[in-house]
Amino acid sequence: MSNKTKFKVLFLLCFSIIIAWRNYVIVIGQTTKPVLVALNKTEGSLTIIDPKDMKILGKVATGDNPHEVVLSADGRTAFVANYGAQTPGSSLSVIDLEAKKELRRVDLAPLMRPHGLVEMNGKIYFTSETNRLIGRYDSATNRVDWLMGTGQNATHMIVVTPDQKRIYTANIASDSVTAFEFQNVPPAGSRITQIAVGKQPEAIDLAPDGKEVWVGLNAEGAIDIIDTTTNKVKEKIKIGQRPYRIKFTPDGKLALLTIPETSELVVIDTATRKETKRLKLDSVPLGIVTTKDGKIAFATTVQADGVQKIDLEKFEILGKSATGQAPDGVALAGM
Repeated sequence: MSNKTKFKVLFLLCFSIIIAWRNYVIVIGQTTKPVLVALNKTEGSLTIIDPKDMKILGKVATGDNPHEVVLSADGRTAFVANYGAQTPGSSLSVIDLEAKKELRRVDLAPLMRPHGLVEMNGKIYFTSETNRLIGRYDSATNRVDWLMGTGQNATHMIVVTPDQKRIYTANIASDSVTAFEFQNVPPAGSRITQIAVGKQPEAIDLAPDGKEVWVGLNAEGAIDIIDTTTNKVKEKIKIGQRPYRIKFTPDGKLALLTIPETSELVVIDTATRKETKRLKLDSVPLGIVTTKDGKIAFATTVQADGVQKIDLEKFEILGKSATGQAPDGVALAGM
């Protein structure tokens, strides 16, 4: 091998190493740092928590009576629905979690009572309970770029498929779920179906495989299961108490229910539709979120205001954090 060839081979080897190292650094730099946030309704604030050791990292003021929160994919930004208390709220708070400050408060007026939230690729889908519609806020352009009415009363919670082609809302005062089906990402051509369900639907989640939507019925202490192929209720599961929130584990094998009435976390096997476990908590659970591996859940609790970290395999409490007054909405990233 000539010296020229050896030099060329050495050059290409060094170049490859440099590129590989650069890509490694980029990937590491983009890794989402674990962060947990919880909203405190009564005091109008967001608490930032390290989900590993449950240490409080800071607190940021929001609008009046915030109910639901979602995080950006990188875990650096929180989006908060300021629902309002006696006076209806009409804003979203955009919060920088690293700087621990509100970047801006998005005025949604005349839309009132924003509540359910879903983040998809920088787009924030939200419900407006008073105006009976869903909307979408584009964080890059800082504007609401799309609205669509449900035609139903008290449109409260929302779930969206990953491709953004299907959206479902729970409409508490109409005993219905509205199904939106789009040819592409909204506002592409759409079909709307009103699905009759049981009394006072609020909690809602979409199965990871997209085949079912589970809806909690406040006035029945039950869950209606919607077949997303037919957009009809195909089954009802009796719980006995109000399921405030429903959360599927990422593998879709379990559904977690927070039960305020009995201060319990209930686990349903999604294949058998049977209750498998009940964990009695020392406080009233509301919001719930799980880690990506489905091994740990975090639940907000009131009366002893805080967040509890729950091992879903051993079914025991791993840790707790005090937050603020009346915590409800909760979100997790990077874990």
